[in-house]
Amino acid sequence: MAILIYILMSWFPGAYNTGVGRFLGRICEPFLSVFRRFIPAIAGLDFSPIIAVLVLQFAETGLFYLLQMIGVG
Repeated sequence: MAILIYILMSWFPGAYNTGVGRFLGRICEPFLSVFRRFIPAIAGLDFSPIIAVLVLQFAETGLFYLLQMIGVG
């Protein structure tokens, strides 16, 4: 959810300079920078947040499945 809010903040000028923007930047930028190294912007559009969210969803699903297999969930 933090990544989605961080992405939407790019639509509002100066939103990254607010307290919430700086906080989300400290949380989201290290994770997003990993994907930005490998996925270049296409026509000025940054698709790395989409891939980052997909990776998080796959990790969540895999972790849930793993926990079910060992009987914790």
